[in-house]
Amino acid sequence: MAGMGWILSIILGAIAGWIAEKIMKSDHGLLTNIILGILGAVLGNAILRMIMGTTTYSVLGQLVVAVIGACILIWGYRAIRGRT
Repeated sequence: MAGMGWILSIILGAIAGWIAEKIMKSDHGLLTNIILGILGAVLGNAILRMIMGTTTYSVLGQLVVAVIGACILIWGYRAIRGRT
């Protein structure tokens, strides 16, 4: 989450993880949501950078990218565990 402070990154990660949890119909705790959201932001930004050669710097853009990345992480976890 480029250019953001730690506190804003954690809050945004928690929100993104919670949204991804609802979209994917999962049931995780707050800590897992924060971790998924932050890792999702890293994954989403990496994918965005590979596809478009750039990333987004707005808070809303980062939230969208983090949610998409977190959904991909949840989907990947389910695929590995055999629950899709």
